[in-house]
Amino acid sequence: MRVAIIGATGYGGAELIRLLHGHPHITEITFHSSSQEGKAMEESYPHLSDLYTSQLQEIDPEMIGKEADIVFLSTPPGVSAEYSGKLIENGAKVIDLSGDLRLKEKDVYESWYERDSADTELLNEAVYGLTEWNREGIKASSLLSNPGCYPTATLLGLGPLVSEKLIDLDTLIIDAKSGTTGAGRSPSAITHFSEMNDNFKVYKVNEHKHIPEIEQTLKGWSESDVTVTFTPHLVPMTRGIMATMYGKATMSVTENQLRELYEEMYKDAPFIRIREDGKYPSTKEVYGTNYCDIGLTYDERTGRITIVSVIDNLVKGASGQAIQNMNLMLGFEENEGLNQVPVYP
Repeated sequence: MRVAIIGATGYGGAELIRLLHGHPHITEITFHSSSQEGKAMEESYPHLSDLYTSQLQEIDPEMIGKEADIVFLSTPPGVSAEYSGKLIENGAKVIDLSGDLRLKEKDVYESWYERDSADTELLNEAVYGLTEWNREGIKASSLLSNPGCYPTATLLGLGPLVSEKLIDLDTLIIDAKSGTTGAGRSPSAITHFSEMNDNFKVYKVNEHKHIPEIEQTLKGWSESDVTVTFTPHLVPMTRGIMATMYGKATMSVTENQLRELYEEMYKDAPFIRIREDGKYPSTKEVYGTNYCDIGLTYDERTGRITIVSVIDNLVKGASGQAIQNMNLMLGFEENEGLNQVPVYP
C-alpha cells in the first residue's frame, strides 16, 4: 500500500513515519509540506537520517489522490476542509488528524474554532474514528475524522458507564493532564523550557476545543443533551495524557461489577487494558504505544465513580489510532504495525 502524509514535519507526522516504518503492508511513504517543500525530512528530523532520504513534496491533492491508497492529513485547522474532497475524488481514502471534520454542526465548529467550517457534505461523509466504539462504520468509510487526544482518553474511559447509563452525566467532571507535545512543535510562551520546567499549568479553562467533541459523542451515546466540565493542564513531560473523570453513580454498584463491565465491553479491544482492583495506570506505562490503560473505583461514601484513563497523546491520541483506523479501512488486522512494547522507564 502507498501512503502519503500531508503535514509530515509536525510531531504527528513524525510519529506516523515511526509507526508506518514497521508496518508489514506499507511499501511506500511520500511526505508533503506547504512550508518546507524541497527539503529533506532529515533536515527537520535528524533521527530519520539514512532511513528516509526523499524530499518533502508539494501539496497537490489531485496528484496525491491518484498515487496514494491512503492519505493522512496531519495539519492545522482548515487544510483538511480544503483538500479532503479533492483527495477522495481522485481515488484515495483520507484520515484527517485535525479537528476540521469532528464536529457535525457547523455553527458549533465555528463558535469554538472561530473559523469557517468545512462543507456540510464533507461533514456528513466523515466517520468519527473512535476505533473501539465504531469499528463497522470505520471499515466502510473513505473519509475518517480521527479523534482528538483528550477526547480519546476521556471517551474510552467513560464509554462503558455511559452506554449502560451507570453515571449521572450532569455530575461529570473531567480533569486532564497532558505532556507538552500536545501543543504541537511550534514554540510558544506557554511551552518553552523556562516556562514549563518545574511548573504545572492549567490552560483554556472552559474553552478548550475538545469540549464540544466530547459532548457530541456523549450525547450520541446517552441520547440526551450533555454539557461537561473539562479542565486541561500541562505538565512538564514530553508525551502522555492522564484523564481522571468523576461522576455520581445512578445506582448502587460495586468495584467488581464495574471492572467486569469494562472487561466485557473491551474484551475484543487489543489496545485497552483494565487495571486490577486498587491499581491505577500511569502515563509511562503506555509511553510510545497505542495502549489505553484504565483504572476505576467506586466510593460508597460519596456515591461517586472515579475513572483514570492514560494514553500516549501522540500515539493512541493521534497517529497510532489513525493507523489502527487505517488497518480497518483497508481490511488489515486491527493491530498491524502497532504491537510496540511500552518504553519503560
